[in-house]
Amino acid sequence: MSSPQQIVNSFQQALNLSGSPNAVSTSPTQSFLSQYVPSKPAKALKPFKTGDIKILLLENVNQTAINIFKNQGYQVEFYKSSLPEDELLEKIKDVHAIGIRSKTKLTEKILKAAKNLVVIGCFCIGTNQVDLEFAAKSGIAVFNSPFSNSRSVAELVIAEIITLARQLGDRSIELHTGTWNKVSAKCWEIRGKTLGIVGYGHIGSQLSVLAEAMGMNVIYYDVLTIMSLGNSKQVESLDELLKRADFVTLHVPATPETKNLLSAPQFAAMKDGAYVINASRGTVVDIPALVQAMKAGKIAGAALDVYPNEPAKNGEGLFSDSLNDWASELCSLRNVILTPHIGGSTEEAQSAIGIEVGNALTKYINEGASQGAVNFPEVSLRPLDLDQQNVVRVLYIHQNVPGVLKTVNNILSNHNIEKQFSDSQGEIAYLMADISDVDISDIQSLYEQLEQTPYKIATRLLY
Repeated sequence: MSSPQQIVNSFQQALNLSGSPNAVSTSPTQSFLSQYVPSKPAKALKPFKTGDIKILLLENVNQTAINIFKNQGYQVEFYKSSLPEDELLEKIKDVHAIGIRSKTKLTEKILKAAKNLVVIGCFCIGTNQVDLEFAAKSGIAVFNSPFSNSRSVAELVIAEIITLARQLGDRSIELHTGTWNKVSAKCWEIRGKTLGIVGYGHIGSQLSVLAEAMGMNVIYYDVLTIMSLGNSKQVESLDELLKRADFVTLHVPATPETKNLLSAPQFAAMKDGAYVINASRGTVVDIPALVQAMKAGKIAGAALDVYPNEPAKNGEGLFSDSLNDWASELCSLRNVILTPHIGGSTEEAQSAIGIEVGNALTKYINEGASQGAVNFPEVSLRPLDLDQQNVVRVLYIHQNVPGVLKTVNNILSNHNIEKQFSDSQGEIAYLMADISDVDISDIQSLYEQLEQTPYKIATRLLY
């Protein structure tokens, strides 16, 4: 008979779907449902009026995603870096899907050139590099990876907390230049210190568990009321968190509301000698105000992994005043850790991101399932069985106005509608329907009728 501890270990192992060998039961998973094999083999569908699926992958997207796409028979064009705008405009014309990370900007101008584009995969958490509204209005779904790098970012923040508390960055630089400087003044243990987490989502909550395990007291602020993990406590306001925390770490998206979330008034409200960590988005911290707060001795140290403007490629001399006019002044400060947006840059995270986003794009291309899309109604139908013949899956994206479904169903009514699901998000609506008793010769007529309907944005038929 298994011991209680063996049962616990088995349960934690069952929950460890993140790809990390040391993930714990609190590690967010990709999706429980995605791990199960369907009871029946699913029928493979192919798109109507579309040749080979072409995918453009930029910024060194992980090999796991490339393998997923190639196993589907897609044509994959891969680049290790982002592309200049003129080259991207040319490359994106013919592709059905594009995979990017944080440096490629998919603006309205770029998306207008993408005549065949069906879906965008952001192989990262953030999606502010994509014009999400225009993509939705163009019938282009956008997927990202909200879970897979959470552990990696949380571990980086823990490392930065210790590094700041012990001034390890300064000591390392000094010894590299031959200076032996063994000091203990203003070097601290982190045990018993208070960590203030701004944003208690996937990363913030993981960080909470790790920090508490190291003896820290954890408080957090979020615009939503969120159940705490362990002994952490939610506070009612950002101001309360700033007044109580020894370390303040930010884990929020880039929105108009979070721009310069920490600026001169917030630094003034913090404890004397507090530390600031930002591994979220570069616009969240007013860096010139941070520089002044550090020069005044109010803030004892800072760790920054993200910046308002970041180089588009790796190389020497790129992080300079020509990119951000405060760069040299920031670099001159003591006890400041600067890293090049590496929060999710681990083998485990990038592999998991490749799988998560790669599978999401494949399901959308092959089945029309939009679950997890960030700019789109989330719609899905169960896969077709192998024994289902003469069945067509209709994927119809349209403006969210009255009367559209009546028009569409009148077109589909000549066939048997086996299942149908529709949902809307803002001005966009998405209908999926499986219709049977469809002869191959009828598909062209069906497609043309749907294409001619008013308020149509995009039509795809899979058969």
